[in-house]
Amino acid sequence: MPIKVKKIPERKCTGCGGRFAKKELVRVVRTPEGKIELDFTGKAAGRGAYVCPSVSCLKKARKARRFESAFECAVPDEVYAALEEEMVKHGEK
Repeated sequence: MPIKVKKIPERKCTGCGGRFAKKELVRVVRTPEGKIELDFTGKAAGRGAYVCPSVSCLKKARKARRFESAFECAVPDEVYAALEEEMVKHGEK
């Protein structure tokens, strides 16, 4: 009987475009109430997009307006500042 290999889910980073294991990325979620926040658990309800745990990838995604297209809504500058601050606070690169 062949050994069953467990499939590791992959997601694409919205900043750099690289494909990584889902657990290596940070999920950015638009909640059903319309609030946009970082989801370090990966289990929050809402529409999600993934980004590498680095401020540089977050800035690339912001410059290319990739969260706007993923969430199909405008993302204010204050939200990006809060996301960056929260990522730094959690000890990300």
